[in-house]
Formats: sequence, structure tokens, C-alpha cells
Amino acid sequence: MHDDEVLTNADLVRGLLASQYPQWAELPIERVSSAGTDNATYRLGDDLAVRLPRVHWAVDCVAKEQRWLPVLAPYLPLAVPLPVAVGEPEERFPFRWTVVEWLPGELAALDQLDDPVEAAIDLAAFVRALQGVDPNGGPTHHRGFPVRLADGMVRKGIAGLRGEVDGDAVTDAWNRAIAAPDHDGPPVWFHGDLAYLNLLARDGKLTAVIDWGTCGVGDPAIEMGIAWSLFPPEARAAYRDALAVDTATWERGKGWVLTGVFGIPYYRDTNPVLVANVVRAIEAVLRE
Repeated sequence: MHDDEVLTNADLVRGLLASQYPQWAELPIERVSSAGTDNATYRLGDDLAVRLPRVHWAVDCVAKEQRWLPVLAPYLPLAVPLPVAVGEPEERFPFRWTVVEWLPGELAALDQLDDPVEAAIDLAAFVRALQGVDPNGGPTHHRGFPVRLADGMVRKGIAGLRGEVDGDAVTDAWNRAIAAPDHDGPPVWFHGDLAYLNLLARDGKLTAVIDWGTCGVGDPAIEMGIAWSLFPPEARAAYRDALAVDTATWERGKGWVLTGVFGIPYYRDTNPVLVANVVRAIEAVLRE
């Protein structure tokens, strides 16, 4: 997916384990099919997973998840993939990598949820719990900055469209989103990439939130994007009501959805699942 991506396979994972964590080296290893852009994930036995950064910009996520997931997890009503071990770079692989708990479940697409409204309320409870964690000393990430700072990226993405979405309509919606006031409250914790691709469900209910590489403290508006990327209108309204979101935050949330337009040309030929999710979310925003 990236020009400078480091390619991985199960043999590489087994070799890294053999040299650093030999107690796990003979366990079954299976690549996990994923639309993720930053890490390649391999299931390790029944209870573990190995995550290898695909590209240099994802390397810091390893340290962030190691540092903060154990701090956040006790406060959260949904499971998170707690880190178990960290691997060091070797000649065969240039980045730090991580071993985490394997969380069972299926990606939380609508057909995996018995009641989207209930799921929206449950996810809102998770977001509220996360926002209630002390933000002092927490990491920053650009997804917690004002969405208007993405203006150049969005307009470049619009210029690269090939009809996937209506570029003029995106421009109009984007102009409205960046006219919303910036967040003027205290910074709060956010996950930063809430999407069905990072939510797990079992028996029709949300159970876990994975992939915390974009987490940080800042503007909570980034957490609104799931309202359009996953939820139908009635569940979207329930999510907003459960979070008691003001108009400015909701509009900035629409803006974060629209920033996905940059990923359409970037991932057009390499990640169709991600592109389809982005297009679906943008179209939902435009319908409003």
C-alpha cells in the first residue's frame, strides 16, 4: 500500500519469535486479513497476535500502545488488545514490533450487530469512559488537532477523485465543516480511528476496540466519524444524543469524515475495502 512498505510473511514472524521469544516460535501463525494501513497482523496460537509496522510512520504506535493501553484499559467498558511483549529490530526486520492479546470476535459491520441503536449507545458509553480518563501527560496526534488544518490535504484529495464521490458537494460540505468553531474545552482522550474495521462484535454486540495507533488527547470531534461510517440515521442520532454532542463538535466530526477523501486516490488500487468504507461515510455526510 505504501512505496516504502516493509513486506512481511509468516516465516518472518516465526524467525523473529525464534530469536527473541522462542517460547512462542512453534505456535501456529496465520496472517489476519485486514484493511489496516499501518500494521500487518498475524494470529499467534489461540491467545496472541503479532503486529508488525508496515511503514516507518507506524513505528511510534508500538511504544504508544505499550505505554498507554494498560493505563486506559481498566476504565473502559469494552476490551482492548493489551500488550504482552515488544520485539526489537533485527537485520531481517528494521522496526520494533509487538505481541498483544488476541481478542475474539468479528469486525463489527452492521450485519454483525443485532441492534445498531444499542450498539451506538454502547459505543458512546465507551467514548464517554475514555474521555473521563485523566488526559495529563497523554500523547498528541494530529487527529486531535483542529480539523481545518487538513484543508490542503482535503483539497488535494478532491482534485484526485475519479467520480467516486461528488467533488463539488464534498467541497461545499468541507467549507461548512471548517467554518465551525474550534474545540474550546479541555483536551480529552480519543481513540482516533473508530470504524467498523477497528471494532469487534460477538453474539450481536460490541465487545472490543482494537488498533490504538492514532489515540491521543485533544479535540473529541474525531470520535464522531463512526456516526456516518457505520451507523444508520436512527443509530447515528442515538450516538449523538448519548454523547450530548454540541453542533460545532458534530460539524467538525463531519469534517473528519471528509478528510477521508485524501485516501481515495492514495488507496484506490491497493485497499478497496478501506476506500469503500470512506466513500460510504462521505456519502452519508453529503446526504445530510
